[in-house]
Order: sequence, then structure tokens, then C-alpha cells
Amino acid sequence: MAERKPPGVSYETWVEHQIARGQARGAFENLSGAGRPLPREALSENAYDWAVAKARREGVDTAAMLPPGLALRRERDELPQRAARLATEAEVRALAEDYDARVEAFWRRPAESRWAPVPGLADVDALVEGWRRDRPPPPPAPEPAPQRAARRWWRRRR
Repeated sequence: MAERKPPGVSYETWVEHQIARGQARGAFENLSGAGRPLPREALSENAYDWAVAKARREGVDTAAMLPPGLALRRERDELPQRAARLATEAEVRALAEDYDARVEAFWRRPAESRWAPVPGLADVDALVEGWRRDRPPPPPAPEPAPQRAARRWWRRRR
């Protein structure tokens, strides 16, 4: 860690002094990529691209980086996939109603900015109807095995 800038010295002078000391120590010798131009991706990368790439390298879900309004919109778009994994209609309705409650709570909070996206409510009935339509038909009930007529005791002796 570099030491603090002494008072009365300009930042430019202090930075130049630090660079000169590093060169004297040999800190800039044998660096990887020395003498080669920067890759084209590094030149066109902005702060957002860098943050997303860093999050992916670290294994962080990039959806967690979205503002709350966009995160809720994205969640609404993923509701049909989440509903497809549920077993009952009541669970699907509970999923949609939980989402709608969070959207209504978001509406009650002050807006972060004028341009903040405002998510809409989920259509519960359409989600349930899609869930019913996409479900595989229930397996047919197995036919009962035919029962043999019980033999009377006097017929068994023969």
C-alpha cells in the first residue's frame, strides 16, 4: 500500500514520485503483456461490461445487480417457468399472489428516479391457465385385475 501524500505536494508530483520509485525498484519489469497492445475487448469495455464480467467470474448472479423495478419485471417474465415446477393449482396461485404483493409494496415506496421502471402485476388466471395447459395429462388409472371366482370347498376336492 502506498503511503499518504504529504501535505503541500500536488497529486501529479506525488504520483510521478511513486512511479519513479517503482521503476527504481523494478516493479514494472517482466510484466505479462509488456510490449503488446491492449486487447480490443479491453478498449471497448465500459464500466457496466466490466462489472458484469467480474460478477460472472466471481459466480454472482447478475440478476441481483438489477434495480428493484427491473428485478420484479424479470421475475414476472420467469413466473411461468417457476409455476411449471409446482404440483398444485393452489401453489401456482400463491406464487402469483406473493409476486403481486411485492409489486404493490414496490408501488408504495418513493420512486428512485423519474425513469425507474414500474413493474406490472401478474395475471393470476392466465398463469394458472397456462400451468394447466402445459401440464402433462394425468396417467390413466390402472385397470383392476380381473378377480377369479372363488371356488367352493366342495369343488376343490375333485
